[in-house]
Amino acid sequence: MALPKRRHSNTRTRKRRTHQGLTAPALVLCSNCKAYTRPHNACPKCGYYQGEKVDHTVKQEKKAHEH
Repeated sequence: MALPKRRHSNTRTRKRRTHQGLTAPALVLCSNCKAYTRPHNACPKCGYYQGEKVDHTVKQEKKAHEH
C-alpha cells in the first residue's frame, strides 16, 4: 500500500472536515398540544397530525388472550 510522503497540514485536514458537522433536527410546534415534533410526522405526545387524530401513534395495551 502507498504511504503519504509528508503529513497533511492541520489546515488541509480541517478544510476537508468542514462539511462533517452535525445539524440540529428540524422541529415544529404541534398545533394541538404545542409540543415540538418533526415536520410531516404525527405528534408522539398527543397523536395528532394536521388537526386529526391518528390511531397508529397511540400505544395500545395488549388484549388478554382468551381461550
